Amino acid sequence: MSKQTPKKSENRPVHEIRHRNIRATIWRNDTTKGPMYNVTVSRSYRDGDRWKDSNSFAFDDLMNLAKALYDAHSAISNQIARDRASEQPSEQLPERKAR
Repeated sequence: MSKQTPKKSENRPVHEIRHRNIRATIWRNDTTKGPMYNVTVSRSYRDGDRWKDSNSFAFDDLMNLAKALYDAHSAISNQIARDRASEQPSEQLPERKAR
């Protein structure tokens, strides 16, 4: 029997933003209408010797969460602008009609 190497996931985050123990991860999904960006957020904490992640946020996490989401919005807006700029053909002078 031959061993099969597991495939690595091709869907990797395009950007990650961290503010203290809060992480906002930006994902790109290509669709028929063009790229779509999504954000997942998590909070890291220690449980004994191990680090864990949670999707639950305490009152003291909210300002860091808000800042991470604000920065994620800015990063996605910039990426969308770059995506649109790369789609547009370079501007050329209009052709002159012969008389």
